[in-house]
Amino acid sequence: MNIGVLALQGSYKEHIESLSRLENVCAVEVKKTEQLNNVSGLIIPGGESTTIGKLLRECQLEEPIREKVLNGMPLWGTCAGMIIIAKEITNASYRHLGIMDIAVRRNAYGGQLDSFSTKAVIPSIAEYEIPLVFIRAPWIERVWGNAEVVLSVEGRIAAARQGNMLATSFHPELTEDLTFHRYFLKMVREFSSLMLCG
Repeated sequence: MNIGVLALQGSYKEHIESLSRLENVCAVEVKKTEQLNNVSGLIIPGGESTTIGKLLRECQLEEPIREKVLNGMPLWGTCAGMIIIAKEITNASYRHLGIMDIAVRRNAYGGQLDSFSTKAVIPSIAEYEIPLVFIRAPWIERVWGNAEVVLSVEGRIAAARQGNMLATSFHPELTEDLTFHRYFLKMVREFSSLMLCG
């Protein structure tokens, strides 16, 4: 199973390392359209959202990613990746891919000095506590349409899912815990099964 990680900027190496610890998974760096065509799911990592968005356009990946996700390919955005896929950025006048029914606020939890870690049980993901690392993190101010809240932290939405799209304001790739990567892999396998049946 090939899982792509957008490798333009940010914590893509950490996601690749996490994926490499899962059985029967090949992590693929995605920098070009032809690499995107060889993966069954895509992760957009944390980093600097404006830089990632600019590089997406320069590498002509914006439209191919949008098309594949709207046709069902699973997509997971972590931190900056969540900003990239949101339909609305409440404290900015622009948007990037604009495909998920969420409104996000950039750097909502504060700057680098306001970064923090916590733990939470997320019943739809796992019945045990999962470590959560927030670094200059955004939060989701509202969801609509088919988007559903997965997790709230301190009264703020920190994760949401909309069909084949997953968004988290925290960084699972910066912990030893693989729960979210396994969850995304499950989403990808479900999509692949549907494609085979179709």
